Amino acid sequence: MIPRENIRNVAIVAHVDHGKTTLVDHLLRQAGTFRSNEHVAERVMDSNDLEREKGITILAKNTAVSYKGMQINIIDTPGHADFGGEVERGLRLVDGVILLVDAAEGPLPQTRFVLSKALAMGLKTVLVINKIDRQDARAPEVLDQVYSLYIDLGADDKQLEMPVLYTIARQGQASTSLDVPGKTLEPLYDAIINHIPPPPASQETTPQLLVANLDYDDYVGRLAVGRVQAGRFTPNMPISVVREGGKVEPGKIVKLYGFSGLKRVEIQDAGPGEIVSIAGIEDVSIGDTFGDPEKPVALPRITVDEPTMMMIFKVNDGPLAGKEGKFVTSRNLRERLYREAYRNVAVRVEDTATPDAFRVVGRGELALAVIIENMRREGYELTASNPEPITKTIEGVLHEPMELVFCDVPETSVGVVTERMGTRKGRMTDMGQLGSGRTRLQFRIPARGLIGFRSEFLTITRGEGIMSSQFDGFEPWFGYIPKRQNGAMVSDRLGDTVPYALFSIQERGQLFVGAGTTVYEGMIIGEHSHPSELNVNCCREKKLTNIRAAGRDENVILVPPREMGLEKALEWIADDELVEVTPKSVRMRKKALAVGERYRAERDRKREERAAEAE
Repeated sequence: MIPRENIRNVAIVAHVDHGKTTLVDHLLRQAGTFRSNEHVAERVMDSNDLEREKGITILAKNTAVSYKGMQINIIDTPGHADFGGEVERGLRLVDGVILLVDAAEGPLPQTRFVLSKALAMGLKTVLVINKIDRQDARAPEVLDQVYSLYIDLGADDKQLEMPVLYTIARQGQASTSLDVPGKTLEPLYDAIINHIPPPPASQETTPQLLVANLDYDDYVGRLAVGRVQAGRFTPNMPISVVREGGKVEPGKIVKLYGFSGLKRVEIQDAGPGEIVSIAGIEDVSIGDTFGDPEKPVALPRITVDEPTMMMIFKVNDGPLAGKEGKFVTSRNLRERLYREAYRNVAVRVEDTATPDAFRVVGRGELALAVIIENMRREGYELTASNPEPITKTIEGVLHEPMELVFCDVPETSVGVVTERMGTRKGRMTDMGQLGSGRTRLQFRIPARGLIGFRSEFLTITRGEGIMSSQFDGFEPWFGYIPKRQNGAMVSDRLGDTVPYALFSIQERGQLFVGAGTTVYEGMIIGEHSHPSELNVNCCREKKLTNIRAAGRDENVILVPPREMGLEKALEWIADDELVEVTPKSVRMRKKALAVGERYRAERDRKREERAAEAE
C-alpha cells in the first residue's frame, strides 16, 4: 500500500488539439516508463483506432509514473466539447489539474468548461502554456487572458496562486520562465509534487470506492476503475455494491490491479487515494460504490451535464438491408445501444413508440457519430436520423439549447462568416484581432443552427478557419432556421449506376456516387443545384441501334463524385432523410422511399401548415 502522502492524482485538461496527449507521452518517457530501445508510437494514450484516425482523444484514460519516490496518477482527458462527460468523470478521481493552454490560440470554449468544473470542485491547478515555439505564440497575452478567465469564473485568491510553466510538449521541455529555455519536464514534475495536494484523509475507516470508469480484460472479465476514498481493499475481500436507488448487493474482489505506466499490475492491497481496477463484480455500473459488507455507505453518484442533441437510431429497412452487416435485427441494435449507455454516462437511450427505433441522446453530433462509427466497425447495420436539439419548456415557453462559438478566421473571411452565421440566427458577442492577419469572432447561436455548418465553414474560409463551440444554456425558441439551400437528387429505381446516365445528370448538380454503384428507389445520389428535389434515372443505358447519327457519340467524362463520410452525411441530411450505415457503406436516403409516398407526405405537410396559419 502506497502512503497517502506519496500519491498525487492529477488530470490534464485543455481544449482540443492543445497538446495534452503529446505531453503525457513525454511525461511517461522521461519517467523511465519505456526501455531505451523500445519503439513507442506517438500519442501512445490514444489507443483505439478511431482516436488515431481522427487525431483526437475520445475516452479518458489513466496512467501512472514514479518520480522521486512519488506515485503520480495522470488522467488524460478529451478536449472536444462533445466528450465533456469523460472529463467530468475524470475530475472525480483527482485532487488537481494541469490546465494546458495553447500559446497562440489562448483559452477556448472547452478551456472555460473544464476550468469551471475544476474550480467548482475546489481542485488546485498548475497552468501550462504550451507550444511557445509557434511563430504566432503570444504567451504573455495568453497568460493575462487565463487570469481574466479565472476571475470571470469566480476563482478565489488561493486558486489564483498557481505555478505557471512554459512548455514545448512535442520536445519534452518545460521552463518556469520564457527567458530561460527548458531542457526536460522536471519543472512540471516538481510543480505537481509541490502544488497538487495529496489525497485528503477520510473520516471513514471502512472501505469506500466510487466506480468512475469501466474496462474489460479477456481473462478476468469486467473491471471497475475507481479511486479508494477510505479504508483498505485487498484481493478475495468480500464487499457490498451500493447501486442506484440505494440497492445493496454482495460481491467479492477477485483481482486488484494498480497502474504503472501503460500497464495494469496486480497488487496485494490499496489504500486511500490510490486509483485501482477491481475484477470480480460483473454487473457494475459507473457511479456504484464499493463498501464494507457490514456497514455500506454510498458515496455521491457521478452526475454530468445534461445532453443537448438527439437522434433516432432505427433498424435498416431499405432494399439492400442485411447484405453487408452481421447484426441487423432490432434486438441486436437495442442490446448494443443500452450497452453504450451503460458505460457512457453522457449518453441516454430511450425506447420509442415503434419497437425497431430508439432515441439516443448525447452531447453533440460528433459524440453520436462516434457511437455509429464504432457500431458499424463491430458489424451493425442501422439508419440514423438528422440530429435534433433537446428542447425544454420553462414557464410555458419552449426553450432550446444555445452554443457559444469561437471562430479564428483570416481577416478576409470575417464578412462571409458573419453573414452565414446571421442567417442561422447567430449573434456576434465579441470580436478581436489575434495578429498575423487573423481575427477571433465570438457568436451565440442555437445548437440546431450549427448542424451542417462545420463543413460550410471550412469551405468559406478556404480551410484556414478554426471553429469550436460550447454549450451555453437555454433560450426561447428562435423559430425557423434554414439548414440546406439545395435539394437532393434521388434515384427512382433499383439498379447499378451507368456512366451514360450519370453524364447527363451531373449537369444538374453534384454527384455523390460514381459509376457501377448499386442504388435503389429513394436513395440520394447527389445534391441538386436548385432547392427542389429531383427524381432521376441513373441506371439508364444507351440504346444501341444500327443507325449512326452525328453528335450521338459524345465522349462521356464524369466529374469525380463528392465523398460523403458518416459525419458529412449526418450534417447534410434534412428532416425527411436518413443516413443508412453498414460495415462497408454509408448511404443517404429518403425516409419514404417511394415517389408517391413522398409526394403525399409533402402535400399533407403543406395542408397542415395552411391550416395552422388560418387558425
